[in-house]
Amino acid sequence: MAQLSGHMMIGFERVAGTGAAVTAIDPRTGERLGPEYRYGGEAEVERACALADEAFDAYRATTPERRAAFLEAIAGKLDGLTDDLVGRVTSETGLPVPRVTGEVARTTGQLRLFAGDLRAGGGPFVSVDPADDGGPEIRQGRVPLGPVAVFGASNFPLAFSVAGGDTASALAAGCPVIVKAHDAHPGTCELVGRAVSEAVREAGLPEGVFSMLYGDGPTLGIALVTDPRVQGVGFTGSRAAGLAIAKAAANRPRPIPVYAEMSSVNPVFLLPEAVAAGGSELAGAFAGSVTLGAGQFCTNPGLVFAVRGPELDAFLDAAAKAIAADPGAPMLTPGIARAYAEGVVRLERHPDVEILARGREPDAAVGGAAALAAVDAGHFGPGLQEEIFGACSLVVRCEDLAQVAGLARGLEGQLTATIHAGPGDREAAARLLPVLERLAGRIVWDGWPTGVRVGHAMVHGGPFPATSDARTTSVGSLAIERFQRPVAYQGARR
Repeated sequence: MAQLSGHMMIGFERVAGTGAAVTAIDPRTGERLGPEYRYGGEAEVERACALADEAFDAYRATTPERRAAFLEAIAGKLDGLTDDLVGRVTSETGLPVPRVTGEVARTTGQLRLFAGDLRAGGGPFVSVDPADDGGPEIRQGRVPLGPVAVFGASNFPLAFSVAGGDTASALAAGCPVIVKAHDAHPGTCELVGRAVSEAVREAGLPEGVFSMLYGDGPTLGIALVTDPRVQGVGFTGSRAAGLAIAKAAANRPRPIPVYAEMSSVNPVFLLPEAVAAGGSELAGAFAGSVTLGAGQFCTNPGLVFAVRGPELDAFLDAAAKAIAADPGAPMLTPGIARAYAEGVVRLERHPDVEILARGREPDAAVGGAAALAAVDAGHFGPGLQEEIFGACSLVVRCEDLAQVAGLARGLEGQLTATIHAGPGDREAAARLLPVLERLAGRIVWDGWPTGVRVGHAMVHGGPFPATSDARTTSVGSLAIERFQRPVAYQGARR
């Protein structure tokens, strides 16, 4: 295992913070994991932003090929760190080894995806209007925004963290990146940050292309967002934190874009014939999606809408048995486990909600038991739409399909919406589809929303509050365009 220093990275300099101290906690045992990481402050933000600003012009001028090679170099370094990363991530998060091993591959895979996109770009101009009737030729290109601040996520310590999708897409776009490391896995952040910094040095790029700071969100995080040299933000996390960042960015003298992924309950719509035909197999797959990763994916299905009847009763019985048999799992942090427990208690105390099943308490210092609940549609209100981040789902029993569609129209924006439909449900599904297109960024047919494929067609975004900007995605090749803007060149000489 590589030795950790507890230092943040400002360009090529390793810096010890002087603020409050944090240490990782193994959620399986409650053990504190060294080393200690101390927060940075205004001086560290100033230095990192100054270096990023100094690096911007040189980095934006690099060729697509050079940036592609740089991204591939980061991926290669992470591949070489796989054993160290798997060991540290499992200790800091309690995530199982197969999941973490897969996340290493996903992280390197998306770096290589963006590298491939850079090579396949086909030149500097995305559109050309030829000269016409004596008028000038107009060519449209894209230019990078400038330095970007990235906030790492708790639930994906690699794929949505220091070298995750936001960082990879910003670097691909030609933007220097300053990462605010996540307190939940500081050692993992240091290992990955070192790999990125080494790749910057070996590529001969300016040191300000990458920095990584430790600090709390309300002070260091907001200082990053409001620094005039930062020109864009990528964030994955809670709704409260995302809104605070978006507000700070909007209140700047010159506002900047914030691409924040925040909150989603990922509703599932079970149409009658699918419920009748699916039986226990459908219920088991649903329970598996609810409990996957202890419910700590941003796409676990937290709401289900279906028409009441004996077929739904049978589905709920089978799903309740599967949830009750779930062994539970460690949760990422004590704070996340505490918030999950409080959310389940709110459901238990709701006068109109019925708790159908609770899973087993896990053998872990920090963990949570799965939960399945149900409510009649007449008692379903805004308070029951709130995300409970963990392995919990609420089933809404509706009187008919019209009521299902009516409730769907009243939902907040979502990352995903899922339809299960049998052959006889196709007409109802077709009527529901336009509602879901307004609701979500990804519509899943006869499947489950957990698991986000990294590719060119994927959309991992959605209307507010799923994200702060529904026009784009944080996964897939379209993510690069978040950190660029179009420029038209009229009558330019070749």
